[in-house]
Amino acid sequence: MGAAREDALAALPVRTALPELAGALDAAGCAVLCAPPGTGKTTLVPLALAGLLPAGSLPAGLLPTRRGPARRVLVAEPRRIAARAAARRMAWLLGERPGQRVGFTVRGERAVGPSTVVEVVTTGVLLQRLQRDQELAGVDVVILDECHERHLDADTAAAFLLDVRAALRPELRLVAASATTDAAGWSALLGDAPVVTAQGVTHPVDVVWAPPARPVRPPHGTRVDPALLTHVASVVRRALAEHPGDVLVFLPGVGEIERVAGQLGGAAELGAEVLRVHGRAPAAVQDAVLAGPAGGRRVVLATAVAESSLTVPGVRVVVDAGLAREPRTDHARGLGALTTVRVSRAGARQRAGRAGREAPGVVYRCWTEADHGRLARFPAPEIRVADLTAFALQAACWGDQDASGLALLDPPPAGALAAARAVLAAIGATEHGSGRATARGARLARLGVHPRLARALLDGAERVGARRAAEVVALLSEEPPRGYGDDLAAALRTARAGSDAYGARWRQEVRRLEGALPAAARGRCDGATGATGAVGDDAVVGLVAGLAFPERVARAKGDGAFLMVSGTGAGPGDGSRLRGQEWLAVAVADRPATAAVARVRLAAVIDEATALDVAGELRSTAEEVRWEGGDVLARRVERLGAVELAVRPLRNPAPALVREALLDGVRREGFGLLHWTRDARQLRDRLAFLHRAVGGGWPDVSDSALWDRAGEWLEPELSRARRRADLERLEAGQALRRLLPWASGEAGRLDELAPERIEVPSGSRVRVEYGGEQPVLAVKLQELFGLRETPRVAGVPVLVHLLSPAGRPAAVTADLASFWRDGYRAVRAELRGRYPRHPWPEDPSTAEATRRVRPRGR
Repeated sequence: MGAAREDALAALPVRTALPELAGALDAAGCAVLCAPPGTGKTTLVPLALAGLLPAGSLPAGLLPTRRGPARRVLVAEPRRIAARAAARRMAWLLGERPGQRVGFTVRGERAVGPSTVVEVVTTGVLLQRLQRDQELAGVDVVILDECHERHLDADTAAAFLLDVRAALRPELRLVAASATTDAAGWSALLGDAPVVTAQGVTHPVDVVWAPPARPVRPPHGTRVDPALLTHVASVVRRALAEHPGDVLVFLPGVGEIERVAGQLGGAAELGAEVLRVHGRAPAAVQDAVLAGPAGGRRVVLATAVAESSLTVPGVRVVVDAGLAREPRTDHARGLGALTTVRVSRAGARQRAGRAGREAPGVVYRCWTEADHGRLARFPAPEIRVADLTAFALQAACWGDQDASGLALLDPPPAGALAAARAVLAAIGATEHGSGRATARGARLARLGVHPRLARALLDGAERVGARRAAEVVALLSEEPPRGYGDDLAAALRTARAGSDAYGARWRQEVRRLEGALPAAARGRCDGATGATGAVGDDAVVGLVAGLAFPERVARAKGDGAFLMVSGTGAGPGDGSRLRGQEWLAVAVADRPATAAVARVRLAAVIDEATALDVAGELRSTAEEVRWEGGDVLARRVERLGAVELAVRPLRNPAPALVREALLDGVRREGFGLLHWTRDARQLRDRLAFLHRAVGGGWPDVSDSALWDRAGEWLEPELSRARRRADLERLEAGQALRRLLPWASGEAGRLDELAPERIEVPSGSRVRVEYGGEQPVLAVKLQELFGLRETPRVAGVPVLVHLLSPAGRPAAVTADLASFWRDGYRAVRAELRGRYPRHPWPEDPSTAEATRRVRPRGR
């Protein structure tokens, strides 16, 4: 081993924790390893556990002592870029190339040889292996790296491995390794496993709060305010001017990386080389970044992959935009996408730590210190927010249909899991009802793509040939760059001809998918589609995309708007060729937080025959009778999901359906649809008063109560009605009388307890209004002379509105005796001069009531 490699091994702080880790594994079989980024947990620990480190490579007493052949160690990383980088670094430490004693396997790429004892894989590859070989024959230790990121595949793999240890291989060693994690939670999950902590060599990192001068719009969907990106570029220039060393810039995605790179300009202008690190970057670029500075300064624009999975040498400054990307799924609309969110405090701490890996550093945070305190503590576990279809298929193939028996830190949300299981049943991956995986489901799970895409690959290969189906599925498995456009057929042609990094990855994935198909499917030649009889790219991509996402087949509504068969509105961008088409098979769509409809990002043009072919299970014919446009609408409708294909009038709709439609109309527009006379309205008020004041059998006539008893008081007229006009002729007062307590005989006391009118001393019969909390009697003051007590109805005193001779309000009282005694004098003094021909006696309680004026001259 060369001196440089020996120095690199000796400089890794995790070496001091190796004896404790080895002892924990020997004692308990499981352990939780907490080690900060850059301590060597990803590179040194696997080599030590495999027994590959020479005895003199570390100080005496730090190597775990063991005898016998080298252990076989499997290291699971959440990302392909991290898996490749870890394998290359470990191979370099041994003075080898990947594929010798250290190898790696990621989707579409494998470097493993007969002497390999440490293999780095992605968690997705690990799940595939567990499904094929539950015992993981030949593997002695599994290390789940970066557990704190809580990726769904990693959580699932941990649950499966715990099952394997419990039922098949108790001797299998398991390490949950992380930079910063919920050590107590993982320890409990692993059966109270020991927690081993490695202290990193940390250098101080100064924090500079560098928010934009003006407020920027918060992110929504994948959109980031360009003003923030401009600000990030300016902070990078400031950092280069104020501090030495390389600058690591954290941005949420590839698009933001490219925009900031464009604003920074070239190396000559900036005084530093600009490099990009993300999952789509070419391997050569990734290697150049990880190799360290070759001379001049560097600005490394990176996604969250550089947060903990990779260590970038030479970094002294971090510029953090404060954003991250997380998956989100709208289960009601069947749309899933990455969305931009604020970074968590744990993530921000991880990012800042990159500046102090090798020497004192500084982090520029593009937000305020006050905003920092409002950030979430940790990122959301993926199982809580992501599409669970692939997880549900993995669980079903594992034999745990509802995932209830899996040891998970967080249980899957019931609604999301139910939606995922419904998708699996619809594509034939699981049995309806039981949820058990079918043979077809097992084949889909082995294809290494989302179950929807696996279904499209398997069924599409039978229709258009293995190669062409694989081409489209490869295009859908990794969304092409925005520059490819939103037309799926055009994007396919661009990928075929392209010499960019995406085109290279696409061709590699096409070969992998074609090879993953059963031999019978690979033997089929490319041919005509069953729906269209055509073999053009439009027909092929439309069919395969439709097989993957049948609920996203969409029909034009006009003005560039479309309706998916799922019921979600959608629309391509302005200027898109897709806007003028009749039918689309939408492959990628998202719905920004402020948008009323989904935005089509990638779709194929199809015809109606293909739409009916791929979404045929959603086709239906039904008689629809509903309230629409203010009346009953009856029609026979042929639908493809929510899309109407054909509509014809329904001449004799079922009476029960008409009745429900009429009730819906009344529910929407209110009971005012019925014919209400003044007496009918007063009857409802009288009944409401008696229900409050007397109770017993007097009915509740509130809207909600009338709804509950609609079948009692609106029949038989409701069942005879056919349209709005029939409702408008229904006498509401006559119908309400059906609710009176006839059986008890109390109905006959209605006029006694709540009379329509009360006779006052003048002989007038005055109407009582029951619409308020207290019955109201509005009467001219002179007509109540001689009445000493307030009138009562059902034992409740009425509220007397005393009127002037002209009928205007003069006073209000619920205690007439008190008014005659105390209030009358003031009213008399005010109105006597105004109305001299009306009597104004000194003592109204003993005067004679009258409704007439005095003759002139008296």
